[in-house]
Amino acid sequence: MKHRTIFSLGISLSALLVSGTLLAAPLDPERHPHPQSAQAVHEAEHTVDHAWEVYHRAALGGTIASPAIQVEIEDHLHEARLLITQAQEAAERGDRQTVKHLIDQVKIQTTQAIKGSEEHKK
Repeated sequence: MKHRTIFSLGISLSALLVSGTLLAAPLDPERHPHPQSAQAVHEAEHTVDHAWEVYHRAALGGTIASPAIQVEIEDHLHEARLLITQAQEAAERGDRQTVKHLIDQVKIQTTQAIKGSEEHKK
């Protein structure tokens, strides 16, 4: 019971920290000088948010396969957030190619996070 309580507290703290932390302000595609890049980043932000939701549901439900996989999932999700920030900066500069590359990397990270979140205990 003790380990489960600590695990639950860790998940709750992680959710609180993630929900309260803003790495960069969201882009407004309609007012952005490079609307296509801004829209692509905006959509990628939703992808990251979805991956976090899938992870939190699995973590709170206690279905994540192992603590090691949980750490891997969190690493993927944190990397995705970092990549979003970099993509926002690239969009501000009008660097469409870098935006595309970074968003492709975000998709890889979120896919891995979701895959790990859906891997249940055996």
